[in-house]
Amino acid sequence: MIGIVGGLGVGAGIHYYRELAAAHDAIGKPLELVMIHAQMTRIFEHAATGDAPGLARYLEDVIGQLKRGGATIAAIPAVTPHLCIGELLSITPLPIVNMLEAIANEVRARSLSRVALFGTRFVVEGRMFGQLPGVEVVTPRPEEVDYIHHTYFSIASSGAGSEEQRRGLTALARTLCARDGVDAVLLAGTDLSAIFNEGNTDFPHLDCARVHIQAIMRAVT
Repeated sequence: MIGIVGGLGVGAGIHYYRELAAAHDAIGKPLELVMIHAQMTRIFEHAATGDAPGLARYLEDVIGQLKRGGATIAAIPAVTPHLCIGELLSITPLPIVNMLEAIANEVRARSLSRVALFGTRFVVEGRMFGQLPGVEVVTPRPEEVDYIHHTYFSIASSGAGSEEQRRGLTALARTLCARDGVDAVLLAGTDLSAIFNEGNTDFPHLDCARVHIQAIMRAVT
């Protein structure tokens, strides 16, 4: 049974639920899932202060509740909480499908060597993706980081995005590819699924949520 840490924001949990249900239907296997609502504000408070141990302890408690609900494997459907993945893996009460490991494998498979990130400020400016072997992570200009963060936070908080936000991030992605020579933009925020999909994303990209969901399916089938 899959345990999902929801609420990071709400749209991220819904996206994973929908995609996991569809993936299970495609192989004719019933989905067994339990979800619990974590506090997005609590996650951001720990992330803003760089308190990885505190964030790990909070997620340990949340995952413990998933275990008591019957989950046998856990997944965190958001990138920002993975800031504490090193600390969390040493104390988690359930095995975790590690999003960062799945992304690293996909980056290697695609031979990407220079990438930029769309997500929260903590992800875009942090060192989390600097651990990808052989990959240079390009940080956008300060005003661009502000725009990415505020746009993402707005989408995550409301659970919905606008065409204006999609066009704005698309224009920035094209700028990063042309100006900074990035091979791809990593959509490192699950709530970006509210505005981007395979049909409307016309810049080189890697959908981190899709990669993670595929890893979850491999773990349970």
